[in-house]
Amino acid sequence: MQSNPTLIENSRLHDLGDGFVVRRMLPVLMARHVGPFVFYDHMGPADFAPGKGMDVRPHPHIGLATVTWLFEGSIRHRDSVGSVADITPGAVNWMTAGRGIAHSERTPPDARRTGQRMHGIQVWVALPRADEEVAPEFHHHDAESLPRIRKPGAELVLIAGTAYGSASPVKVFAPMFFIEAHLRAGAEVSLPEEHDERGVHVVEGEAEWGDLSLASTQMAVQAGASAPPVRAKTACRLMLFGGAPLDGDRHLWWNFVSSSRERIERAKADWAEQRFGKVTGDEEEFIPLPA
Repeated sequence: MQSNPTLIENSRLHDLGDGFVVRRMLPVLMARHVGPFVFYDHMGPADFAPGKGMDVRPHPHIGLATVTWLFEGSIRHRDSVGSVADITPGAVNWMTAGRGIAHSERTPPDARRTGQRMHGIQVWVALPRADEEVAPEFHHHDAESLPRIRKPGAELVLIAGTAYGSASPVKVFAPMFFIEAHLRAGAEVSLPEEHDERGVHVVEGEAEWGDLSLASTQMAVQAGASAPPVRAKTACRLMLFGGAPLDGDRHLWWNFVSSSRERIERAKADWAEQRFGKVTGDEEEFIPLPA
């Protein structure tokens, strides 16, 4: 049975300084999660002047995977398992936190020197209960490794998961899909039928999904055996995402996600006592545990 999409309202804006604004779209009261997606940020667009940049100091995660997808700009990732990688548009940084990892995200020196435009998406994907305590890992995938799917009037990149008979090389732990789609005006695209929960985020342009009209920066979600197609009212860039329903509720506190409140309390103590390990090449700073 097909249900109508629901518009996500009450997204929150956070100014991180130097004109860098992040729009927090998930979680909200009407949608705590969509498939395994428990957190969704739209970053920018923002222009950093020469000498300015992004500086997210070392901080911890448990129970999730973080995914960074950039349209413009670059970010240097470092973590406590020794990874160092620059993320650039079209490539994937997928970090599985599992039982615990710390990482930092900063503008690379060359981009900081010249200044850059930053625009992208960051999401958290909750791990299944059986995998919440897996060993932490980090994987970088170049743009050329990701499946590209062409449909009439549409070009799609499968960032992670499965859709339209294709599979991304990114290691995931539960059925899901995460797609960037470019549609010409008037083009339609269906949502992957094998996934029960779905979301559509209009990054640029205007689109229709069922009875909803979606403008730039708006999101809608839908669940059911099938979904109406998305139609582009203008040329647009969309993010399509979702997957199988989560295997139970998740607790979110700061950067921690878990099916257990007690596990989050233990993670809080571990970070306060600096038991997560140091971030390779970024050992001097860290974000303290919030009060």
